[in-house]
Amino acid sequence: QVRLVESGGGWVQAGDSLKLSCAASGRLQIITAMGWFRQAPGKEREFVGAMLWRGGRTVVPDSLSGRFAISRDYGKFTLEVQMTRLQSEDTAVYYCAASGRTTIVTLSTADPYDYWGQGTQVTVSS
Repeated sequence: QVRLVESGGGWVQAGDSLKLSCAASGRLQIITAMGWFRQAPGKEREFVGAMLWRGGRTVVPDSLSGRFAISRDYGKFTLEVQMTRLQSEDTAVYYCAASGRTTIVTLSTADPYDYWGQGTQVTVSS
């Protein structure tokens, strides 16, 4: 099993920046990718970004790539998302996920991610 713990959420004002972190523990050797998803009230879960663990290739949707960046702390097995110029539309619960079977093709889809964190709330006030 893999355990994921998110941190860094909170309340910010529009235009601010925020960094979320996700610490993984457990059977780390099975992880091939980690990613971030978010879900706002009344909306479907949305892909925020992800990284293939081998090689470090990252994927961020075009709608967020100018403001959000995915990175990794190699020493702590932690995935991070740096969010800048936050907008009220970014308000959501942000979830970290890990997969042992995803590929670059499926990196942006939720189905291959077998392990999920509890989520951290990000609220952006305008």
